[in-house]
Amino acid sequence: MKVTLVPQVLRWARERAGLSVRELAEKIGAKPEQVREWEQTGQLSFSRAEKLARVTHTPFGYLYLETPPEEKLPVPDFRTIAGKDVLRPSPDLLDVLGDALRRQDWFRDYLVAYGEELLSFVGSVKLDDSADEVAARIRRTIHLDTETRRDARNWEEALRLQVEGMEESGVLVMRSGIVGNNTHRQLSVEEFRGFALSDLYAPLVFINSRDSKGAQMFTLAHELVHIWLGVSGVSNLEATYAPNHRIERFCNRVAAEVLVPAVELRAEWQAARTQPRPLAGLAQRFKVSSLVLLRRLRDLRFISQAQFERQYSDEEKRFEERTAQSAGGGDFYLTQRTRTGRRFAKALIESVLEGRTTYRDAFQLLGIRKIETFNEFVKEMNFA
Repeated sequence: MKVTLVPQVLRWARERAGLSVRELAEKIGAKPEQVREWEQTGQLSFSRAEKLARVTHTPFGYLYLETPPEEKLPVPDFRTIAGKDVLRPSPDLLDVLGDALRRQDWFRDYLVAYGEELLSFVGSVKLDDSADEVAARIRRTIHLDTETRRDARNWEEALRLQVEGMEESGVLVMRSGIVGNNTHRQLSVEEFRGFALSDLYAPLVFINSRDSKGAQMFTLAHELVHIWLGVSGVSNLEATYAPNHRIERFCNRVAAEVLVPAVELRAEWQAARTQPRPLAGLAQRFKVSSLVLLRRLRDLRFISQAQFERQYSDEEKRFEERTAQSAGGGDFYLTQRTRTGRRFAKALIESVLEGRTTYRDAFQLLGIRKIETFNEFVKEMNFA
């Protein structure tokens, strides 16, 4: 059965997914000439239209519109690439945001039903507040000062402590590099590194785990400041900097101070600078990644902009090599806990076992399909 659609809409669906004519043709088993013909005449078979919608992650009904819809992020967009605002969000970003908002809605209702109180720190600071004072308040709330991090074996363990401290304070933390559990839909670090969804009951931070763990530590702190400001938004920091937005600059200043207080770094720098590997000693002291330290050293003018750019690039390459060497399938259930956040997963499982939430709703929120998978996840979360 043939259908006639608007050529402009078909072209929009392909471009929205970031696919060339040849790439789309390969994905749906057609020839490039056929795709070009569809985008000129609008005529194609119904089955081809269904497949086109599926591979471009476009709601099927959108293909029948007379004009392409204007898709906007449901939260403020603070992203920039090469200093310019990013206009069109990808289907992957839209879907990840949609999943996070649904989980946040469920968790808010869950907390309200149990009579939980509002979180006083959400929206408790303003852009005119002292960055040093805000950083100190955040460190106290999540119980993660430099002395606590010093006891960690390495900065990777400190990152785990950072996540745990955020969740214990009431912030949901979710980290994933894919859309849902679809390993074929990998998130782009170039598009976004994280986002914050402010809420008085269930504030949420999402981190794009395709980014290096060294950079994730800073992004986590950055998004946490968004929660303290009470401002939701999507961020895409470039070498931990975001020059075009006042809110982003403030979040960066506070995040840097949260992780590496200026007073403490000044006291350590005089001795560290004389060592063969200054970054290694400072990383051991503050338990943060070398990427975070380089950014902080640049802030305090201990290194030049040229030194920062050169060393940051070198460190990023090292992180990429380490990631490639350790790449593997991993444990699905451990990864699932990271993707949903331990606090959210624990609450959802409890609600299912108590009969308050249906298995169907839980499967949708977790992105799983089988009862066997759910039961195994329950065991992983240490439920009897």
